[in-house]
Amino acid sequence: MHDWIDINKDPAHIARERNKARALRETAWWKQILQKGICHYCGKHVGADQLTMDHMVPVARGGKSTKGNIVPACRDCNQQKKAMTPAEIILAELDELT
Repeated sequence: MHDWIDINKDPAHIARERNKARALRETAWWKQILQKGICHYCGKHVGADQLTMDHMVPVARGGKSTKGNIVPACRDCNQQKKAMTPAEIILAELDELT
């Protein structure tokens, strides 16, 4: 399944968006989301200290560090997602069903 994912990384874009993500981590908006302690993907309550910032559309795939593209994710979900887009996650889940 992962053999067809094409990643054309733009180092300048990645650096710019990672800097924006660092700034967002310090905002009241992100701290409020973390306090809920819930992973966006699995829905489990894991606590604020166990959540990571995840770009739903990965920065390496052209995603941006905006409130609409960033969600809290537990480490397991974030590592499992890797650099997949939401559409690719759905396709992978469907592939597992067949």
